[in-house]
Amino acid sequence: MRQLIVLGLVGLLAQLIDGSLGMAYGVTSTTLLLAAGIAPATASAAVHFSEIGTSLVSGISHHKFGNVDWKTVSILAVPGFIGAFAGATFLASLSGDAATPWVSGILLALGVYVIWRFLALGGERPTFKSRPGAAFLVPVGLVGGALDSIGGGGWGPVGTTSLLSSGRLEPRKVIGSIDTSEFVVAVGGSLGFLFALGSQGIEWSIAGALLAGGVVAAPFAAWLVRILPARVLAIAAGGIIILSNTRTIVLTLGASTEALSSTLIGLALVWIGFLVHAVRIERATRRDQQAEEPAAEAVTGS
Repeated sequence: MRQLIVLGLVGLLAQLIDGSLGMAYGVTSTTLLLAAGIAPATASAAVHFSEIGTSLVSGISHHKFGNVDWKTVSILAVPGFIGAFAGATFLASLSGDAATPWVSGILLALGVYVIWRFLALGGERPTFKSRPGAAFLVPVGLVGGALDSIGGGGWGPVGTTSLLSSGRLEPRKVIGSIDTSEFVVAVGGSLGFLFALGSQGIEWSIAGALLAGGVVAAPFAAWLVRILPARVLAIAAGGIIILSNTRTIVLTLGASTEALSSTLIGLALVWIGFLVHAVRIERATRRDQQAEEPAAEAVTGS
């Protein structure tokens, strides 16, 4: 029972991050499941089955807040389904011991990318230009869907960052559209794992616990997307992902306990430094905005 409660909290936290940033539900959940010793295919399968429910509730919530561009969703969802199904069947064909370091490597890279996207690039929000077309969305869907199943996460990091960097869609609609289309991707990945592993290969209790926590968080995350400092939240999530997967990789390489401890402590110090820097940036941005408001009111009044 205690384990299920912990997994429920993991699902809640992961969905809060995903619903606010448009990424990191699968990456966060799978990272923590791998750290608990669960095989990659089993972990990714449980995460995808839980995502069927969480992404459905998240999509409905984003739709109510006007955060979804349905034309983008309609184009993105089909290649995402195909990529997720193919990625799931590929991952299920690998042994757990062989897949774990490779999956951790993918997750580690995604964690680094999340931090880089929201810190080095400042979490920039491109201005709205025009809707992305099929030539852009189809490859994004295929790659994002496949990586989502193989790495246990990747739909958000690939889809959200690609759409944001393209500048072709409003940021809130990028997040809402990615979260909504993730329902179809989750179905594709789940069917792939069910086909490859069979129903007995799915940890239904893990999927149910993640689902329960995620469903509770989804409506709040859709609302919080407008007010949370995305930069700080992204760096916090990225740091957890990097630390957890670095631990897995270092242990796989057979490093000593001293080497493992030194590596994790060094990364943790860098992570804390990034968090402090991000908080300072947010405070400076708020001060600048508050300073501009009186000037704007004075111009309007005159």
